[in-house]
Amino acid sequence: MSGRRVERQSPLIASLHRISTGALIGLGASLVGLSALALHWQTQWAKNYAQLETAKVLEHRLNESASVLEQHHIGAMRRPGQLLPTSSENLIHLPEPSQATPKRTLPLLAGLAVGRPTQGRVLPPLPAGY
Repeated sequence: MSGRRVERQSPLIASLHRISTGALIGLGASLVGLSALALHWQTQWAKNYAQLETAKVLEHRLNESASVLEQHHIGAMRRPGQLLPTSSENLIHLPEPSQATPKRTLPLLAGLAVGRPTQGRVLPPLPAGY
């Protein structure tokens, strides 16, 4: 039974066969696409959930640290000789930083005196990685 023979004998069945084949191929492709999207969304959800759990742990640690600091300061208040009362005489006023361009300085590594004489002595060169 060949496809051409069926097409000649019953064109309606042959066209329905083509339509159903196309629909099945389309459904298969959409199934593959939706499976890939579901897998991607599940991976993203797992990453976000792990970040949420990490944030919870960090928040808990922050609260514990704040509690320890609070207990330390409460304990220090019981020993009044260690803390100074706040007054205007104890405050330090710093001048406002200028908006002028900063002076050009040497790069950090250029300021090191490796291999150059400093006050009459020569420093040995540093090995790589230090």
